[in-house]
Amino acid sequence: MTHAMLKGSNVPLDTAAVRAVLRWTPGPGVPDVDASALLLGVDGRVRSDEDFVFYNQPRHPSGFVRRLAKKRDAEGLTDTVEADLGGLDASVDQVVIAASSDGDTFRRVMDLRILIYDAAAGPADREPLALFDVSAETGEETAIICGELYRRGDGWKFRAVGQGYPTGLVGLATDFGVSVDDAAEGAGTDPETDASPEEQGQGQPQAGTRAPGPAHDPDATMVHTPSGAGAGTPPPPPPVPPQPTAPPAPAPAPAPAPAYGYPQPSGAPAPAPAAAYGYPHAAPDFRMPPMGPQFVGR
Repeated sequence: MTHAMLKGSNVPLDTAAVRAVLRWTPGPGVPDVDASALLLGVDGRVRSDEDFVFYNQPRHPSGFVRRLAKKRDAEGLTDTVEADLGGLDASVDQVVIAASSDGDTFRRVMDLRILIYDAAAGPADREPLALFDVSAETGEETAIICGELYRRGDGWKFRAVGQGYPTGLVGLATDFGVSVDDAAEGAGTDPETDASPEEQGQGQPQAGTRAPGPAHDPDATMVHTPSGAGAGTPPPPPPVPPQPTAPPAPAPAPAPAPAYGYPQPSGAPAPAPAAAYGYPHAAPDFRMPPMGPQFVGR
């Protein structure tokens, strides 16, 4: 018996090996659709990037989750993810089944649905266990979580989800902890400079644009270039009038020695160099201060 599901509903699975089949109707202007799967831990995130099964990584290292080849049947095109849930490590809590569109949004994808089959069933029993018609909510989605297979006690269940992402498969995978390759994020940039073509071209004239000229100085003096001068030859500099010679400045008077180490005022001459062994010379006019009262020991 097939369970026709509504968004948010769930159904128990009586088998440990399933095929999740995405089916849609192709046609002119309809983007291609790709199925993918994410194996998540109890924290709702992938354990490593190897837990992301998609067109560039069609098989999980464990071999228990893999993508099959696309097929055409009487009702449309299909892309399939096969999962042996019974063989998965106990740290895998759920397997998310997603769809991504190539070249346009899901607004143009007609009759998209996900069907869950018993992978161990024979050819005579090809009735799906569950089906869910997936529809775009805003029309701007380029990736959709169609459903999820998740543990419940000792068994597994399937939940119809239908949550869309306008950021495509990259945005969906990043939300689940997948590390996206820098080359994919930096498309259109120079890998050595990590700058976009617009940033690399700053300060240089682009095709069809005029290079900016020097800023006009309203105070600049116009200089006439004599006829016959070479193009671009700068005019000779004007003669510099002789400048009067300033009288020598009088030598500054010597500053008094600082009193007991207080800082000297700004502009005072540098102190005399220290004597040998680091002991300073006393100033020539140094006098011992008057003796104060003496302390007599008991």
